[in-house]
Amino acid sequence: MGDDSEWMKLPADQKCEHKVWKARLSGYTEALQQFQRITDEKSPEWGKYQGLIKKFVTDSNAVAQLKGLEAALAYIENAHLASRTVGEVVSGVVCKVFNQPKARAKELGSDICLMYIEIEKAEAVQEELLKGLDNKNPKIALACVEVLRRAVSEFGSKIITLKPVVKVLPKLFESREKAIRDEAKLLAVEVYRWIRDALRPPLQNINSVLLKELEEEWAKLPTSAPRQSRFLRSQQDLRAKFEQQQQNGGEGGDEGDGEDSEEAAPAVDAYELLEAVEILSKLPKDFHEKIEAKKWQERKEALEALEALTKNPKLESGEYGDVVKALNKVIGKDSNVMLVTLAAKCVAGLAAGLRKKFGTYAGHLVPTILEKFKEKKAQVVQALQEAIDAVFLSTTLQNVNEDVLAVMDNKNPSVRQQASLFLARSIRHCTPTTLPKSLLKPLCVALLKQVNDSAPEVRDAAFEALGTAMKVVGERAVNPFLADVDKLKVDKIKECSEKVELAGGKKPSGQPKEKAPPKAEPPAEAPAKPSGPPKKTPAAKPSAPSKKGKPAASKGSVPGKAKKAENKEVAEAELSPEACEEKAAAVLPASCMQMLDSSNWKERLAAMEEFHKAVEQMDSKEMPCQALVRMLAKKPGWKETNFQVMQLKLQVVAAVAQRGSFSRTSALAVLEAVVEKIGDVKCGVRAKEALTGIAEACGLPYTAEQVVSLAFGQKNPKNQAEALNWLCNAIKEFGFAGVNVKAFINNVKTALAATNPAVRTAAVSLLSVMFLYMGAPLRMFFEGEKAALLSQIDAEFEKMKGQTPPAPIRGCSKASGGDEADEQEEEAEAGEEVVDLLPRTDISDKITSEMVSKIGDKNWKIRKEGLDEVTAVLSEAKFIKPSLGELPLALKARLTDSNKILVQQTLSILQQIATAMGPALKQHVKSLGFPIFTVLTDSKNTVRAAGLATLNAWVEQTGLKLWLEGEELSEEMKKENPFLRQELLGWLAVKLPTQRSVPSDLLLCLPHLYSCLEDRNADVRKKAQEALPVFMMHLGYDKMNRAAAKLKPASKDQVVGLLEKARASVPAKPSAPAKEPAAAASNVKPAAAPPAPAKTAPVSEQAPAEAKKTKPASAPKTKAAVKKPPGKTEDDRSGPIFTLLPNGKEQRIKEEKSLKVLKWNFITPRDEYVEQLKTQMTPCVAKWLMEDLFHSDFQKHIKAIGSMMEHLDAEVEATVSCLDLILKWFTLRFFDTNTSVLMKALEYLKLLFGALSNKDYHLTEHEATSFIPYLILKVGEPKDVVRKDVRSIISQLRRVYPASRVFPFLMDGTKSKNSKQRAECLEELGCLVGLCGMSVFQQTATKALREIAVHIGDRDTAVRNAALNAVVMAYNVCGEQVYKLIGQLSEKDMSMLEERIKRSAKKPSATAAPASKPPEEKVAGSANASVLRKPNSEEAPLKLSEIRSQNAVEQLQPQSSAVPREFQLDPNFIVDLPETIMPDLLEVEATEASPLDVPEFKFRLPSISSSSTHEESSSINLVISQVASSDAKTSIQGLTKIGEILQQESRWKLLSGHVDEFIVAALMQLRLLASKRLADERLERQQQVEKLYNSVVNTLNLLVLAGKLAQEASPGVLKDLVHALLSLILDPRHQESSKESQLVRSIYIVLSALCKNADPTNTLSALLMLLQESCTSTACSPEFSEMVMKCHWRMIKLLPEKIEVLYLDRILLDIHNFMKIVPKETLKQKSNAMAHRTVKTLLHTLYRLVGPKIMDNLSLIENRRESEVEAHLRRAMNSAPSQTSKDSENIQKSRIQPPAEPVQISTKPAASFSSSETLNPAHYQERLRTLRQLYGLGNTSKSVNEDKPTLPAVSAKPAVSSMDMLQSQLAKLRESREQQDSQNIRPRSPSRAAGPPPDLNEFKARLERIKANLR
Repeated sequence: MGDDSEWMKLPADQKCEHKVWKARLSGYTEALQQFQRITDEKSPEWGKYQGLIKKFVTDSNAVAQLKGLEAALAYIENAHLASRTVGEVVSGVVCKVFNQPKARAKELGSDICLMYIEIEKAEAVQEELLKGLDNKNPKIALACVEVLRRAVSEFGSKIITLKPVVKVLPKLFESREKAIRDEAKLLAVEVYRWIRDALRPPLQNINSVLLKELEEEWAKLPTSAPRQSRFLRSQQDLRAKFEQQQQNGGEGGDEGDGEDSEEAAPAVDAYELLEAVEILSKLPKDFHEKIEAKKWQERKEALEALEALTKNPKLESGEYGDVVKALNKVIGKDSNVMLVTLAAKCVAGLAAGLRKKFGTYAGHLVPTILEKFKEKKAQVVQALQEAIDAVFLSTTLQNVNEDVLAVMDNKNPSVRQQASLFLARSIRHCTPTTLPKSLLKPLCVALLKQVNDSAPEVRDAAFEALGTAMKVVGERAVNPFLADVDKLKVDKIKECSEKVELAGGKKPSGQPKEKAPPKAEPPAEAPAKPSGPPKKTPAAKPSAPSKKGKPAASKGSVPGKAKKAENKEVAEAELSPEACEEKAAAVLPASCMQMLDSSNWKERLAAMEEFHKAVEQMDSKEMPCQALVRMLAKKPGWKETNFQVMQLKLQVVAAVAQRGSFSRTSALAVLEAVVEKIGDVKCGVRAKEALTGIAEACGLPYTAEQVVSLAFGQKNPKNQAEALNWLCNAIKEFGFAGVNVKAFINNVKTALAATNPAVRTAAVSLLSVMFLYMGAPLRMFFEGEKAALLSQIDAEFEKMKGQTPPAPIRGCSKASGGDEADEQEEEAEAGEEVVDLLPRTDISDKITSEMVSKIGDKNWKIRKEGLDEVTAVLSEAKFIKPSLGELPLALKARLTDSNKILVQQTLSILQQIATAMGPALKQHVKSLGFPIFTVLTDSKNTVRAAGLATLNAWVEQTGLKLWLEGEELSEEMKKENPFLRQELLGWLAVKLPTQRSVPSDLLLCLPHLYSCLEDRNADVRKKAQEALPVFMMHLGYDKMNRAAAKLKPASKDQVVGLLEKARASVPAKPSAPAKEPAAAASNVKPAAAPPAPAKTAPVSEQAPAEAKKTKPASAPKTKAAVKKPPGKTEDDRSGPIFTLLPNGKEQRIKEEKSLKVLKWNFITPRDEYVEQLKTQMTPCVAKWLMEDLFHSDFQKHIKAIGSMMEHLDAEVEATVSCLDLILKWFTLRFFDTNTSVLMKALEYLKLLFGALSNKDYHLTEHEATSFIPYLILKVGEPKDVVRKDVRSIISQLRRVYPASRVFPFLMDGTKSKNSKQRAECLEELGCLVGLCGMSVFQQTATKALREIAVHIGDRDTAVRNAALNAVVMAYNVCGEQVYKLIGQLSEKDMSMLEERIKRSAKKPSATAAPASKPPEEKVAGSANASVLRKPNSEEAPLKLSEIRSQNAVEQLQPQSSAVPREFQLDPNFIVDLPETIMPDLLEVEATEASPLDVPEFKFRLPSISSSSTHEESSSINLVISQVASSDAKTSIQGLTKIGEILQQESRWKLLSGHVDEFIVAALMQLRLLASKRLADERLERQQQVEKLYNSVVNTLNLLVLAGKLAQEASPGVLKDLVHALLSLILDPRHQESSKESQLVRSIYIVLSALCKNADPTNTLSALLMLLQESCTSTACSPEFSEMVMKCHWRMIKLLPEKIEVLYLDRILLDIHNFMKIVPKETLKQKSNAMAHRTVKTLLHTLYRLVGPKIMDNLSLIENRRESEVEAHLRRAMNSAPSQTSKDSENIQKSRIQPPAEPVQISTKPAASFSSSETLNPAHYQERLRTLRQLYGLGNTSKSVNEDKPTLPAVSAKPAVSSMDMLQSQLAKLRESREQQDSQNIRPRSPSRAAGPPPDLNEFKARLERIKANLR
């Protein structure tokens, strides 16, 4: 009983863990009762049992286990934490419950599993149950099958993933246990109930008897669809609906059930349940030989073997290109029809087994199969039909569209018939979305031709195809194409449409569902196109792309928009004159009708005024438009001589057109007359108004075509010119959608050839407006014109470049709001139509088999010849048709060529193909587009950049959606290549935000994206994190979170955290491209000036732009006026040549990154690059200079360069703002053959880089990559004088761009064919290695040195010598290690190298020889450093390229997280203290400077004036950037300037806001100094490093002494600063000499002042972060951790005086995070015990200073009740100050005072307390206060030693002269503080006064504890 009494007193949670089973049973019972009582699912009580639930279910005692299962079930049902326990609990149930004999236990175990499923943990439960099926115990396997069956039955196939269940069924059927087999049958029946026939294929191989039994059971199942009977917590609405229907019952309920079941039961594809079979390896080894054999029997054997393999219903993806190529050849060329049939069956099998993965090969097979339909044998045709249908399912109609259209005109009627039938079958699988107008139009046009075919079978096939299209997209979409078709044929098409049954039972467009319950209407109307109410259209469309919304947009019921589909519906028969008069008389006054033909003009005028008034007041619905406008032709009609009457007639036409239902019949009645008057001086304006009204009614495309044809049918040039001017303005007002460009181009050509100058000018103006919409392709139509005319056209086009088409203001007033997307789509289609009008060449005949074989030759030179031939063919053709023959496969192979030059050439060809082919490129995306991704796996930046440029060129033509469809993109992301992953993720991060919607296939990329988040490569992880918000923008947080739930637990937590972080930065989806903002954006350049100070150039550009908008007709005159005064340009030359545009360069970089412009990357500059550069330079370069820069005469180029040299000094800022454009222009000059221009260019570049160096400017990545590769090309120039200048420029280049970044460009230069270029590049590489050591290689030292060493065997002597010299320079840096790095060399090459090394005068460095840690050298040297190489200096200092804010933050973190392992702690600097004693740090007067010498220097310092805040900021930034410079003099210059500012308090404001930047720069300099010390052991360099160390530490000291400024330092920067300073202290090299130890003392002073003067909250946060790192990181040494703790102790001593300004909430949150991240187990380890005690001491000290009110400062901690911080504080409240804290303080005090003193003091309280007299509480309170004062426990006086530093005392080192000074300063400080403490006795924190009244027992207890301590 004694034992029972013990455990009965325990709380319930402890009973549950007791070793006595009765105790556990009692605990489970109490827990069950408690679980049933708790109503709040988030109660903290649940947390107590979270870790115990597994023990509940796995109890070894059967009785206790039963009760534990009940309690566990209650816990899972009610606790919000239950989902966290699913894995361990279900595993315990499976292993320890399902094997129990008691049925009740098994039942509860099953309920627990199902309850976990109910709380959204189905996947985890299913995973554990499937594991249980493999258990050897048959009871467990049987129970798992039963639970799976229950789960499927109750939750359904939506919740339970059936694929893994189906996969294990065959295995269960083979079990030895009959019970398991029977239960498996029941499971199979249950699964069949949900997925029906989809279960049959996976079970086709089981025992036939068993299968028959299953078939019988399946036949017994009801035909009604199953319903989910148990619901997840998130499905409570469905649950309520289900329960209500159960209650209602009856027939209505049954009907509702049927409907809901259709929604609830998703269709399961049997294909998804199958296991993929790999067949490529199973093919006969001689398959390819046999299929090419001459004997048909051998070919048949090969095909039969393949056919047998393709019968597998699901195939593993792989490289089927060769197999498909062989089958394609058999189908196309084999004469044996039996083999053709076999090959077609193989194709069908492959396509069906691979599905979407076969889409890559569809483009090769479809044309061949279509051509083969000429075969007449039905068996062959049927096989080909099956093959092409299977192939179509793997691709889209858009991809095969061109191939089908190509055979529509075939001579063989069978081919035409089968092509139409194939279209009909294919369109059945389409939807209105996948069959847009742009695709439907060419198909309908081709099919309508076949409607009139002579062969009846062809006509019938065409009718069937058109009928199918009408069924899919609706009559309204097809009717516009049937306008000229006979009624009988239209009826035939409609009849075919009615007979069509769409694939999958889909409802056709425009047809509502047959069922008509109210609930079914909304989903039925949403996709409906013509019949749905207009109001629902916008609601269904906002998130859809414009093309999806297009058909829905046509719902608008009012026909008024300029669209053929709507206008042709307003058809009207032509009325007779009598009918017109009768209808007009019904609506017009009688007097008006009588006087219309009066001979008196005044009467006619009065009649027309009445006519006009009547029209204005007439009801638009009753207006007989045709009759009214025909009445205007009544004699004298349109030959009216009085201009007033004629003006009124034109006004009436405009009014009738605008107000009534104006048909094209009505328009034809008046158009000719109106066009005749358009050139009239008096009536021209009214005529144009009338034309505009007609255009609004009938659409601009129709009206414009009629007007232009009528105008040019007349001989009046005035009418022609004004008609073109009207059209010019109308296009701006109506937009360009649907305009017949081809007709316009022909008319414009006629106008350009006119003799009348006004007509020519109007034509040029019209072209300029068309250019806004069509762009550069428009220029191609006029290449045959005269040079003078072309120059005039080019000048107009140049003005329009960069402008955006204005938003249409007409033509949309009568349309519904939903028509906006329709209009945008039509404009996009118009753009595509323009491209289609370009004359294209079919190059398939030119791609000969010889050319293809050359491309695939083993000799790389022959391969290059083949590629050159392809380039020539493409260049000659300019615009090509999509047929490329066998070229795609040949080019695909070259993308993986070992010769990288050929890879780049192939990419260049692919870019050419993209530009030349246009939108038709889409059909090649799968076969030739996706292989481009393989290039991104290359390690070379230039190759990957070329690959990305090619990708962007393709995407520009095809759109991005095509690339996101299917599994191809996810397969690419799956490849574990870091280069591919980072480039692909970066590319997606740029491209996806521009999309309004993406295909659902993007979900397939998520698992690979998540794996990238955990990739070992940091760049991949970074890119993946950047891509997360972009993916979330399209997929949504919920989908991504669900996908993350499938990850392993370790990965899941990390990914979910990143998802939460990314959730806050999800970009907004781009809205529908609104045109008003776009139009406004077109004026950004001129309008951007008003907020900033006005610039002359933008303002001057604004006026013409506005004039051009408002008065289009005057545009030609304006142009002539601009060109008129040629002499004025000379006057303009006196002004500035460059204009400084705000953010101009940044905008250009952004446009290039977002691929809005071409990336500056080419082998030879093409015209589009020149034009692009010209466009970019126009706004920021003087006009006269632009003419010289882009003149065809080289003399103008020389003149322009001379002008730039003259203005360089005066316009440095403006030059820098245009630097990227200037450098790009000079790259063009590098391709000129004129030596004079080249020499002048190099001369200017030398001056330019000299000026940039003086300005301390650093090239951006964008500028460097656009210039340096082309500069390196010229280093191989045959002329010595050119090479010399180029070498000089490269030398200067390193002053403005990091050497480590120049290095890759030089490495690429060594691959050139030009031996001079190779030699020069190798010389430069050797120079770089000699100057900056191995750090120049970045991370590729081995690869680079091997590539350099390859050139030792070069034929050219200069190249060999240069390579040898480069390797020798590397040897001088890293010693013998170089032999490992260069790899294997031939004996000859190795002997040459060894000989050269022996002859080398320079010996390897002593420290570098071992080269034991190359990775650390790389990190140290490559972080930010580059090399400044001066031409004639042997010992040039390292130079930091620049401080980049991103690199400063990103690179500081990883480098500061670990102390280098080679640093050893000097024991002389560590005070050997007991664990509980806080060590002391010397205190130094903060006002005295540290004993450091600051060197003098003579450099120009940037002036920091107080005149301008902007200038101050830029100046201080420049000074800070000097601090981080690798040039010692530059850095000291910046440090001294900062020091001067810090010494004058009045100037501190200059540094305010820049403190973090300065500290970061100083830390970068410290890291750079560490790398210098490692890299060079020369005495002079070491002295220079020491001097710079002193300067940095001295300036940091001045900063921390400036209290106000020191308080601005952020916690992160403070953490890095303390980390760096402590690392310096622990560096043994700083303790080798007296100078170094002096530096260490100075660092102590900085740390001491930092603790005192910096913001205490930020300082404590920084120290807590450091302490956390030291506890969790294995890289931190114990000595470093100890130093961090001593800093903590120092801050703890300073807390009494800092407590008032301390942000306690934040500090307590940091302590909470520390305790949360560093587990108790880690803290209790011996190595971390002191850290734990330090944090506890900090907590108790804070409580002692603040009191119980500190509990109010836990507001920032979530779930504070679960926090260890609250627990510690509560323990502190319940007891006196902790023993540890008192012991440590007492022992510290004993170290300061004489040893006898505490003994004497301690006797007094002991004696006093021994008295037994009764005292009141006040007496005890007074005695307690006295004792606390004496022993430093109170706050009435400060401890004498309170401000003493806690870092190691310097006195531990041998005494030196400066030690006396430090000791004296410390003594003075102590004396002054003792006096201050004695005068100012600080009262206790007021929070104590608010406590409860004093208690006598409490005082006695506290005195007792003090007495015990003193003993």
